[in-house]
Amino acid sequence: MANLLTLVGIGAYLVTMIVIGLWYARKSNANPEEYFLASRGFGPWVAALSAEASDMSGWLLMGLPGVAYFTGYGEAFWTALGLFIGTWVNWALVAKRLRSYSQIADNAITLPEFFSKRFHDKKRVLLAIAALISLLFFSIYVGAQFITFGKLFSYIFNANMVAMVILGAALVLAYTLLGGFMAVGMTDLIQGLLMVGALVLVLAFGFFNAGGFSGIAQNLANFPRFTDFFGIATPVLENNVQNVVNGVPQFGAGADYGILTIISTMAWGLGYFGMPQVLIRFMAIKKTSLIRTSRSIAVIWCFIAQTAAVLIGIIGRAYLPALLRTGSDAENIFIHLGTSFFPPFIAGIVISGILAASMSSSDSFMLIVASSLANDIFKDLFKKDASEALVMWVARITMLAVTIFGICIALSGNQSIFRVVSYAWAGLGACFGPLILFSLFWKRTTLPAAVAGMLSGGFIVILWKNVLSKLGGPFAIYELLPAFVISALVIFFVSLATRKPSKEIEDEFERAKITEF
Repeated sequence: MANLLTLVGIGAYLVTMIVIGLWYARKSNANPEEYFLASRGFGPWVAALSAEASDMSGWLLMGLPGVAYFTGYGEAFWTALGLFIGTWVNWALVAKRLRSYSQIADNAITLPEFFSKRFHDKKRVLLAIAALISLLFFSIYVGAQFITFGKLFSYIFNANMVAMVILGAALVLAYTLLGGFMAVGMTDLIQGLLMVGALVLVLAFGFFNAGGFSGIAQNLANFPRFTDFFGIATPVLENNVQNVVNGVPQFGAGADYGILTIISTMAWGLGYFGMPQVLIRFMAIKKTSLIRTSRSIAVIWCFIAQTAAVLIGIIGRAYLPALLRTGSDAENIFIHLGTSFFPPFIAGIVISGILAASMSSSDSFMLIVASSLANDIFKDLFKKDASEALVMWVARITMLAVTIFGICIALSGNQSIFRVVSYAWAGLGACFGPLILFSLFWKRTTLPAAVAGMLSGGFIVILWKNVLSKLGGPFAIYELLPAFVISALVIFFVSLATRKPSKEIEDEFERAKITEF
């Protein structure tokens, strides 16, 4: 009976999301600009919460608390701090300029299209590379969200993981196909509020049930370096499972969390400059004058949500110290606390915060990939006379293909949401982040430099993650940091070594600096 009532609570949330998709379907299907960018009609609340909800994904309610639960404050705190700083700087530095420049650049409606039109890429080389990069890393990202669905449903209903992954994927595909970007934005507004509400509720109940400050401190006292911001707890593992003796989880002496590691972890914040799901929200804001309000909303939301997520992992270890014994299982701590503290129906609503996080990200990722392939590759490269209806059908077919690929990623064996997301985040951040900054703020940036910067960023992420990181020592840092720096250096030096941009490009750059819409 309890599971049935929990299902009813989750079902109420899902039905609401589908209804919103149907509501916006008719308007959103009017043309590609409406479908992919909502005709630049987002208000401050929709823009802010849509950007943050799509950005954080199931990582916020499962991945981040899971890291905190398993190894303490160290990695979780510095990751969250880097992301918070990155959020603020991105809104303060990039949002206004990108909103204006994307419209001046022949009304670009996708990020690859903006790059192409910003540099007057007549052969569409830059556009094709950016679209293919989006396809690769967003497909991995979608897979991470489907892992979230599988973990959630298989835990609650003791159901088969494969079936639950497919069910979650089908739900996201359904309402994304129906409603387009406006539906995505409006559902993300609701989902962003639900996510932060669920986090705060679980945190509050967890705090009191774990015995308040004194009870939590006492329960964690025997776990070396668990609450040390400059250290990290080291669970004693046997076959990748933490040892438990007489109900007490076993930890080693712990390890230092040094300056290089802290810088590497905080480098997560650099990824924001290259996240299409966030940048596209900047492009969709109705007026540049609304950006300051959006920034305040986004930063406050980010602070509350990430603080709550980290503390839920810490409190979860104090309340249920020996329950979750692998890094992957630790990512279920939010679910355990949510089902422990609330009646089944309310628990269903609270747990829907996880669905909200994953769905708000999955729909954005699929829509961005679909727009890249349908609008940027199919129409711009292969069939310039394609009708709007044909472009939108190609987009829908692309979404189906990405869904299938994401399911394969989710079922490939890597069950850590945090690790899968970190790889995709690094790839997008290194490929697009430096180029966005140079495109918006350095007039001398050239087309060859843009191509070289994107390719070098992606290459270094793959090389560092799969080869160099295995050397250990200084090479064990997060791959986004070296890839971002190398990409930026490549853009700078290649720009100086190649012919300066045309007067037309420079004039557009100057207009973007002073124009507001």
